[in-house]
Amino acid sequence: YLLGRYCAASGKYKFKNIIGVTGTNGKTSVVWYVQQISKLIGENTASIGTLGTNYKKINKNSNLTTPESEVLVSNLDLVVIVHGIDRPLPPGRIERLLTLAWSSQSEVIIVLTKVKEKNGLLEETIKTIEAIAPKIVTFAVNSADSSDPGLVKIKDMIKPGCTAALIGESGAGKSSLVNALIGGEIVETGEVRSGDRRGRHTTVTREILLCPDGGLLVDTPGLRSVGMWDAQESLEKVFYDLEERSKDCRFSDCIHESEPDCAVNEDVSLGVLDERRLIRYRALLKELADQQVKISKRKNR
Repeated sequence: YLLGRYCAASGKYKFKNIIGVTGTNGKTSVVWYVQQISKLIGENTASIGTLGTNYKKINKNSNLTTPESEVLVSNLDLVVIVHGIDRPLPPGRIERLLTLAWSSQSEVIIVLTKVKEKNGLLEETIKTIEAIAPKIVTFAVNSADSSDPGLVKIKDMIKPGCTAALIGESGAGKSSLVNALIGGEIVETGEVRSGDRRGRHTTVTREILLCPDGGLLVDTPGLRSVGMWDAQESLEKVFYDLEERSKDCRFSDCIHESEPDCAVNEDVSLGVLDERRLIRYRALLKELADQQVKISKRKNR
């Protein structure tokens, strides 16, 4: 099922931004409790009217062998990438998550959780993020402290009419963050394995929750892998520095491998650009290109 946005109508009142669910078979099934909608409308009864157009969706590739699009969540205003600092943050992972999140064309922020557990990793994690996305808003929060300044700022962002989705790997602290934002033990939380700090998939379905101030919060299952889908534009945004420098390459279609007068490779040789970042960029470009080839072959069968 795909999360979608409906219009709710009751008498003379018409409200947009009510969340329901659309089935992939073309049928619709409302899972958002009518009582919750009634609270927003201010009446004892409410009905679901017309189905709004899906937009701002997170599409991921759910099958790396045979590319298949899966809509993780749609009709978003804000995507919250959650990472627990009880584990390192590989640059490649945050690049993939940012590419996935920005492909929704929604506002994107990063929230670092578990700051009390491993404060030594906090500075290192923030430096990793700043090196990749220096302009992105990042909060470091303690979900157990309701007065945490970061939590207060995030709550202010999820206002009535705003739909925010949390994404990240299992054990990142998404469920604890949801409880902190909602104000209670609404979502079950679980422990992480001590060996690899991986979570146990406490959240196994997508859950839609009403925030006290009227915004909507979508908790998603932990992402085991981050397969991209039709993400060329957001990839260019994540690797903005390479995209900008590539304008100085001799060839407009330079892929920054062995071409002569490649400005990007020149920066690598001068130590201006980390070669590992270029390698990750090439790998992601190849992944998207291979995906399109496989899709075309499947269509032509």
